[in-house]
Amino acid sequence: MNRILFESSEIADGVATCSDARAEHILAVLHGEVGQTLKTGELDGRIGTGEIVSIEGRTVAVKVSHTEESLRPWCDLVLAPPRPRVMKRLLPQLASLGVGTIVLVGAKKVEKDFWGATLLKEENYRPLLVDGLMQAGTSVVPRMETRRNFRRFVGDELDSLFPTANRVVGHPGGAPNAPAQKPGRLLLAVGPEGGWTDDEVSLLESHGFSRYSLGSRILRTDTALVALLARLW
Repeated sequence: MNRILFESSEIADGVATCSDARAEHILAVLHGEVGQTLKTGELDGRIGTGEIVSIEGRTVAVKVSHTEESLRPWCDLVLAPPRPRVMKRLLPQLASLGVGTIVLVGAKKVEKDFWGATLLKEENYRPLLVDGLMQAGTSVVPRMETRRNFRRFVGDELDSLFPTANRVVGHPGGAPNAPAQKPGRLLLAVGPEGGWTDDEVSLLESHGFSRYSLGSRILRTDTALVALLARLW
């Protein structure tokens, strides 16, 4: 954790309190003691510093001063999701890398039982996103939504949700190529581990997406996404 983040409900009269994994990290890794200064922030709010004012057992209280704006997300993602265990690895990385909105879509090769996964409950996926933010030192929590009908989403909702011309679809095959630079915040579309179908890629291209290949190697979704975001940043 490079920055300890608190929910607004955990801060009262300028003092934030925690007794979970964050407290363990403060005590065991940062060797926290009263008077020590930490990098802190409020989720979906400002960032700054905090001074440890008390340690009682495994509960740490920190007087915080959050006056700085956090880095804002720079891109959004349309993702045909992989298996839940891969998603668990992926979500912290997406938050760390600056993704703002994640829309999970039901492409043809998405496993049907994914939509019943407990990971889709906010109480299960939000802590993973927060872990990624604490690694990156930022505070803006990505928003995650689901759309099970890929064609309906692209045809009816995509343009209103993401009014940007800067659209890229990741699809393997052929020599690596760089998409033309277009104005607006990046919207990246990445398929499931089995890849997009030809029809799905064609539909995305008809809505302004430029195809981008990392080469002929078939990559896991989490590997491909990190590589794509690093290239397009």
